[in-house]
Amino acid sequence: MNANPLVILFYLAALIAIVASIKVVTRNNTVHALLYLVISLVAVAVCFYLMGAPFAAGLEVIVYAGAILVLFVFAIMLFGLRQDETRLAPKNTGFSVWLGPCVLALCLLAELVYVLQHDGIQAQLSATVVDSKQVGILLYGPYLLAVEIASFLLLAGLIAGFHFAKPREQGGDL
Repeated sequence: MNANPLVILFYLAALIAIVASIKVVTRNNTVHALLYLVISLVAVAVCFYLMGAPFAAGLEVIVYAGAILVLFVFAIMLFGLRQDETRLAPKNTGFSVWLGPCVLALCLLAELVYVLQHDGIQAQLSATVVDSKQVGILLYGPYLLAVEIASFLLLAGLIAGFHFAKPREQGGDL
């Protein structure tokens, strides 16, 4: 049976996203979990690209893998690492710590190079492209309420993070 290469590449990217997401949840070190989160988000962007949504893939990389992860790193620096986490950190900070994320990232890179070099796959992808105008019409049309609710949830999370990070005053309320 001759399988479509797009389907195989999609499932490979999805598998990488699942493995990286599991690593995010199971890591003891927060910084290592963030490395796997970057790989997971990039793998999801590859899935979007392979489904014919390059605009959504670009937004995934720019907004989530870029801006949101910078916010996570800032929150880690703001809250500080727990004493247990620094004690559990590996003593050698050589290449062995980077091996897992590097292997997953190289798999994604090989996938993207393969897709970009084969004209047949590019023709299949260009037949189903969702452009930014269609995304905008949907976001500000039937999904407007969902977008606004998501923005309020993010604002509430930001306020809660600030509230929990603020030091308590001696003898008074927050």
